[in-house]
Amino acid sequence: MLIIGIAGGTGSGKTTVVSQIIEELPKDEVCVISQDSYYKDTSHMLFDDRVKINFDHPKAIDFELLVNHLKELKKGNAIEQPIYSFVEHNRTGNTLTTHPRKVIIVEGILILTHPEIRKLFDIKIYVHADSDERLIRRLKRDLAERGRDLEEVLNRYQTTLKPMHQQFIEPTKEYADIIIPTNRYNTVAVELIRKVINHRLLEN
Repeated sequence: MLIIGIAGGTGSGKTTVVSQIIEELPKDEVCVISQDSYYKDTSHMLFDDRVKINFDHPKAIDFELLVNHLKELKKGNAIEQPIYSFVEHNRTGNTLTTHPRKVIIVEGILILTHPEIRKLFDIKIYVHADSDERLIRRLKRDLAERGRDLEEVLNRYQTTLKPMHQQFIEPTKEYADIIIPTNRYNTVAVELIRKVINHRLLEN
């Protein structure tokens, strides 16, 4: 089993890179796990209090559960991955059964901040994009998909996203084996990663 961690700031293009990597790989040999599924359960909180949570701080992530799930997959066991609602700021209560695959891709802004998870990754990738480009992508996504309004997104970016990026996310570049700039389609980097994956698949 090959476990790949893909980190980078919000709106950096992680999902696009993941799609580019797996589009030519056998679907039954790859699975993707999103850090966003592992935001801590906030059922004990009122909605107005959940809205105020700093979701860009490592404390918002249930890293213990994510570590346990990755270890279970390595053992060959299926896991029940939480399903998260960005509209409700909470887990839905439903889960997604995820089976072990030859390649596990874990993507999320904070995954390289956690030492134990970093040790589980065979390849660590950091996706980099210009801060203005990331803000534009975040605006488009949150307005279209997550029920946010413009003022809320801009306020959260200034008060939370930007300082958390500088404090926690940007420094994790130093742990990356590969840094991919995504202001353009990076064919060489993506193809390199595909070759590494295909080589590992042939070994198993």
